Amino acid sequence: MATFYTIRELAKEFDLTTRAIRFYEDMGLLRPERQGPGGRNRMYSARERARLRLTLRAKRLGLSLMQAKDIIDMYDSPRDTAPQLEKFVQVLAQHRQQLEAQMEEIQANLEEVKQHEREARQLLTKHQAKPKPKRQTKSLSTT
Repeated sequence: MATFYTIRELAKEFDLTTRAIRFYEDMGLLRPERQGPGGRNRMYSARERARLRLTLRAKRLGLSLMQAKDIIDMYDSPRDTAPQLEKFVQVLAQHRQQLEAQMEEIQANLEEVKQHEREARQLLTKHQAKPKPKRQTKSLSTT
């Protein structure tokens, strides 16, 4: 007998909202069976649960939902894993390159911020080291 999960059970298990799960369904990442009057009740199989787990893993890796869908959908194809793995490696390599480019940009920005901070500290030190001119007070003489 197959095990099925309700949308609330999956939401609780994966710490998601039911709205997020319905969104993944709208994106084509999940395809639950419909049961009950008018097909109102979504029932998720163990396969759909695994697809949700893979979707969340792809999100943690920083992949877009469409990239995740492309990779996960490959597992529905015949069981030749070479094309699946090649696609996965290709997507991961592309994503790694994007992250490395972002990291280089962040490093450059960080160096610029450090340089401005050093310059500002030097100016502040010079400013604080200058003697402050004494104010002359006018005396009121009554002559």
